[in-house]
Amino acid sequence: MLKNIDFMAGRKIAAILSGFFLSASIISLTFNQLDWGLDFTGGTLVEVSFEQTVSPERVRDVLNNDGFSGHVVQYFGSEKEILIRIPPQLESSGERRAKLGDQVILGLRTVFGESVALRRSEFVGPAVGNELTNQGGIGLLTALGIVLLYVAFRFQLKFALAAVAALFHDVIITLGFFSLFQWDFDLTVLAALLAVIGYSLNDSIVVSDRIRENFRLIRKTKPVSIINTSLNQTLGRTVVTSFTTLLVLFTLLMLGGELISGFAIGLIIGVVVGTYSSIYVATNILLLLNLTQEDMMVPVKEGSDQVDQFNS
Repeated sequence: MLKNIDFMAGRKIAAILSGFFLSASIISLTFNQLDWGLDFTGGTLVEVSFEQTVSPERVRDVLNNDGFSGHVVQYFGSEKEILIRIPPQLESSGERRAKLGDQVILGLRTVFGESVALRRSEFVGPAVGNELTNQGGIGLLTALGIVLLYVAFRFQLKFALAAVAALFHDVIITLGFFSLFQWDFDLTVLAALLAVIGYSLNDSIVVSDRIRENFRLIRKTKPVSIINTSLNQTLGRTVVTSFTTLLVLFTLLMLGGELISGFAIGLIIGVVVGTYSSIYVATNILLLLNLTQEDMMVPVKEGSDQVDQFNS
């Protein structure tokens, strides 16, 4: 594997690319916003059972013909049991919402016969969705704050600022994709965002640890060269980790069904963007903050006979 890649030669191009995607994501989030799923907007859960195996696609066709929009249909337990999630319908009155399960069953029995049974029908109010939205936002901000404190304590404040900037970059761009393509944003996607923070942080810490070590070992060398050396030394680990993670995520996306497709898509985007940010975003921020060998000096107690390696 190549070990002399000049990553930092493209740092300005990377900065422009990041700025473009961040701007596009923020604009999309401002005007398009997110396509909030049933977990956040409220709606109705309907669980039905069939005597014979039925495909979710046929159930979707029936619901579309009956005038329901934005629904999610998936297997629940077996291929004879279907879980239907229906968001609030614009034309639905309170009375219709209360009888939505009966309406769904009536439409399904017209096509599949009287053997279709209603297992449960529950309405989730928008108040629950608002609470989840607030708690999800607080969770993301709390995670970023803890990361800032942890990296500042373990490394140095400049590393902490760079790591949080990279995490912010990853989260905003991932959200931007969901906003731009209007993919359903539910609790599984929120979980994916938190997982992206953990993945990206792990990558950034590995790179930061090597940068700190090399700043202490390699003297009389420009910071750009030291960072390049560090990135090349961690390149193998970064590529292998990202590749194996993406293999699992693509498997989940193809075989996991509709229930976890949002989770898989969110993590796939997050892993790709997180790998990029650990190489270019965090290191670019470190250079902008003027990281030097003096920042990495190990404090020596007054009166100690230890010789500072930077003065040797």
